[in-house]
Amino acid sequence: MRPLSLVAPGWWDYTTLDREILDDAARLTADDLAALSRPGFTVTIYETAEEFYLAEALEYINAWRQATPDQPAGICGPIGPTEQLPLVAQLVNALDIDLRHAHFWGMDEWVIDGKEAPLDFPLSFARADLELCFHRIRPELRMPPENIHFPAADPTEYIASWSKARCVVMQGGQGEVKHWAFNDPPKREAPWLETPPPPEVYRQLGARVVDLHPMTLIQNARTSGGGVVQNVPTQAVTVGPRETWLAETVSIWHAGNHDNPFGQRLTTLMISKRIADAAVPMSLLADHPNVRFNFLRRGIGVCDVEMH
Repeated sequence: MRPLSLVAPGWWDYTTLDREILDDAARLTADDLAALSRPGFTVTIYETAEEFYLAEALEYINAWRQATPDQPAGICGPIGPTEQLPLVAQLVNALDIDLRHAHFWGMDEWVIDGKEAPLDFPLSFARADLELCFHRIRPELRMPPENIHFPAADPTEYIASWSKARCVVMQGGQGEVKHWAFNDPPKREAPWLETPPPPEVYRQLGARVVDLHPMTLIQNARTSGGGVVQNVPTQAVTVGPRETWLAETVSIWHAGNHDNPFGQRLTTLMISKRIADAAVPMSLLADHPNVRFNFLRRGIGVCDVEMH
């Protein structure tokens, strides 16, 4: 039987892993991370924030430029990080990129009382995408509204939208609970009381409404709400592993704002060494054929003890 979580005993999470894996991750240096690239998994380290966020924004541009009338194409993008979004709009406008055949999938959205959060909800992800990116694009260049796919509490239409265009890249960050989108670790309940679900079981999950791990609530309160955790919804609708495996590339951006130095090291190690464990959802990307991890060097930090 695996250990109980140190932070949420009713859930699976990375604190239930074998101590040896955790200690190995903590010992990694920034240069060690770069050396963990392998076929199908690329690790890139950027030296400045300007390089980092521009490269992230260019993933949108490179995906949208592949869209044609016969082969529409697009990108699935996050809220967290968001610094790239105004740059995306600026690049589209400066380069006169016609988006009529391009698509965009939002990764996730809060669910409140059984419904997706409305656009007037302060933490709305759709609102952030629209205000930081899409409404800043010149009207004559914008993609049709029907090509922008935000997930809803009833994900039927969202799931169907994945058959309308190629997803060239799914872009995201990494949360403290080691999720992409809101693919959090599962609760520790039957039939998975002694071990978490096998990777092949977790990977069958599609877009769905999920309960959020306590670490996810705390993280979002910290990063987006000044720590006011009571304002963070406890459920969300998220893109699933099933849709993720439709993306030709999964590109994760680590600026050091959303997960800590240890977490960034842990998932890099697990994906590189093909250690897939549903208690660390990001590690399941070890089985995806094309994954990129992108780091801002100053955000990699260290795992040393520093008393303050």
